[in-house]
Amino acid sequence: MTPRGWLLIALFALFVLATIRPLGGYMAFVFSGKCASIRGLGWLERSLFRLAGIDPSAEQDWLGYAAALLVFNLAGLVLLFAILLLQGWLPLNPQKFGAMAPDLALNTAVSFVTNTSWQAYAGETALSYFSQMAGITAQSFLSAATGMAVAIAMARGFARHGFDTVGNAWADVTRATLYILLPIAFVGALFLAWQGVPQTLAGSVEAGTLEGAAQTIARGPVASQEAIKLLSGDGGGFFNANSAHPFENPTGVGNLVEILLILLIGAALTNTFGRMAGNERQGWSLFGAMALLFAVGLCVVYAAESSGNPHFAQFGVDRASGNLEGKEIRFGVAGSALFANATTTASDGAVNAMHDSFTPLGGGMLMANMMMDEVIVGGPGSGLFGMLLYAIVAVFIAGLMVGRTPEYLGKKIESAEIKMAMVALLVVPAVVLALTSVAAVLPAGLEGRANPGAHGFSELLYAYTSAAATNGSAFAGLNANTPFFNLTLALAMLCGRYLVIVPVLAIAGSLAAKMKIPVSPGTLPTDRPLFVFLIVATVVLFGALTFFPVLALGPLAEHFAGLAN
Repeated sequence: MTPRGWLLIALFALFVLATIRPLGGYMAFVFSGKCASIRGLGWLERSLFRLAGIDPSAEQDWLGYAAALLVFNLAGLVLLFAILLLQGWLPLNPQKFGAMAPDLALNTAVSFVTNTSWQAYAGETALSYFSQMAGITAQSFLSAATGMAVAIAMARGFARHGFDTVGNAWADVTRATLYILLPIAFVGALFLAWQGVPQTLAGSVEAGTLEGAAQTIARGPVASQEAIKLLSGDGGGFFNANSAHPFENPTGVGNLVEILLILLIGAALTNTFGRMAGNERQGWSLFGAMALLFAVGLCVVYAAESSGNPHFAQFGVDRASGNLEGKEIRFGVAGSALFANATTTASDGAVNAMHDSFTPLGGGMLMANMMMDEVIVGGPGSGLFGMLLYAIVAVFIAGLMVGRTPEYLGKKIESAEIKMAMVALLVVPAVVLALTSVAAVLPAGLEGRANPGAHGFSELLYAYTSAAATNGSAFAGLNANTPFFNLTLALAMLCGRYLVIVPVLAIAGSLAAKMKIPVSPGTLPTDRPLFVFLIVATVVLFGALTFFPVLALGPLAEHFAGLAN
């Protein structure tokens, strides 16, 4: 843990803080509908709505809003599945790649539509340029817009009083894509291209190595996919090595900007929520809880990786440089630890180091980040509505302790909201624990492990945690491209996405219909540090009680076994 490493972390924190208010305010402006007045873009929005036959002013109740998003996502899944099966006959395929296997195509389609980006294939050797652009990249935009729309609908639930609608799903998805994701991704792609990331439709090139052998170097439209994969929380890389590949992440400056893109929208949406709720301090409270959890996780990961691998001590290897196995030297321990913590707290799935090579405590912390139900910043939208679920549970617990009806932002939190919140929060643990247990006892699951014992169990646990938490990163030692893993992981991704979104929208509809109650002397202040710690305690206790036993079988057991040896 070096001063240079802490300086990198401090610069990153300053950049994030500097973007929260301006971007949060801009997103509040966009989702208010006033964005149609932006010169040069208003006509485009109106043309799109007219072409699709949509009246953006015609709002929907929560059920109609949920149905619209589910139908939209189902159409995207079918389209991407078809592209992957037919890519051998589609254009922009200079490598002449054929169709994907049906189970792998289904897994991939589910992965990107659910904003997970789980990849059981190597992009540069399996997907055509058309599949990468019209399939993968397009769904990165649309899945992120879906999550943002759900978060905005929930924010409207708190902001409105006596309404039976939560907005128009088609309008929210369109505006998120047109005014937020596209402009930022365009600027990000230009920056990455400047740093050296390829952007071309030409095919691979042949190069001669120093040993005299021929080497095929893959390239393609990488910068455009790279920018949105980071911004959207999708994380799916053009190359198998993802952001550890020099064509995706060539420089230290680019690495810092990529980490910023991962957290940009998720952090700023807390400010958007505060503005929509009429009190920016409410948004800062949510961000404070996220930041505290992020900081704790980062300290654990950085300390664990800086300590080096204890197994190397017997070989006389100097551990002063930390655990560099699986890491790029150009990023070092600090740049790798910061990226890994960001990607697992933001449910992005992009990696610039191999998480399978992290120390047991470092890898265990990355799993714990995902096990918090995607609330430590989270993906675009999903982090905000996930943290709001915990806020609802926190005020309910506080209300029980003082013997009064719990309330949050002037809305009574009653049994309907608590039931839906618990359904949404318990989906991920139930799916992770059930499917990990199945994989740990069936031959089809055990055959995928690259390692025996505790680390092999961690590979299985990480995979299903990543899928259900819509993250997409992996312990690379797991051979997941089999029918068993492709289908069970697809099931985990579907449950972890849609069995959370629907209860969240139900809560939004219930809250929007309630009238605001006045503040009283017994009202719990939710814009103070005390409430921040209450949310953090709720998140930690919920995660610890749910996942500590299974973590003890994997990373913790491996850690203590290493100490014993």
